[in-house]
Amino acid sequence: MRNLPAGRTAQFAADAVRAVPPESTQQAIGYPSLFALVLVGSLVPVIPTGALVSSAAVVAFHQKAPYSLLLVFVVSALAAFLGDTCLYWLGMRGVRSRNGSRWLDRLTERTAPEQIAAAREKLDAHGVPVLIVSRLMPAGRIPVMVACLLTRMPMRTFVRGNAPACLAWAGTYALIGIAGGSLFPEPWQGVAAAVGLTLLISAAPMVWRRVRHA
Repeated sequence: MRNLPAGRTAQFAADAVRAVPPESTQQAIGYPSLFALVLVGSLVPVIPTGALVSSAAVVAFHQKAPYSLLLVFVVSALAAFLGDTCLYWLGMRGVRSRNGSRWLDRLTERTAPEQIAAAREKLDAHGVPVLIVSRLMPAGRIPVMVACLLTRMPMRTFVRGNAPACLAWAGTYALIGIAGGSLFPEPWQGVAAAVGLTLLISAAPMVWRRVRHA
């Protein structure tokens, strides 16, 4: 392919730069999208929400607008809190119903019996603080939530423990994103590093269980 003349190359680069949405547009789209994805990921635990928060923090780190990182933290924590609260409420309906519910069944199916038993022991020994630890541990949230449901922990008690848990979770993954953003000059490099690290953290418990049972 022929090389473009210098003038046309400069024009092409300028057009590419202009094609990138301004920060205000990115924020208008990005924060609602982050909120929706974290909310859905909390309700349906198949979306890597931690990677989403870290990626958003990388992008916010490279933006010039003030309070971008704070908004990522607040939006992520609020979405996670609302998602967990809705999921627990749906699970409580299943516990109280004679026929159960599909939400409770799905939560139980995703959790091994030994994980539920271990979570119940931790709840009996340490109480509400276990919720904070479970939010930070990969694959730790659902077993503890199921244990809370089976022990019929009141909604008010769950909410009181889940609020700081979501704040700690959002802060932890935002810090991972800040680290990625500070180590790499380009946002996409920081996003790739943050996503890789969060996925590695998420996969660690599964790998450890397979190694133990091998």
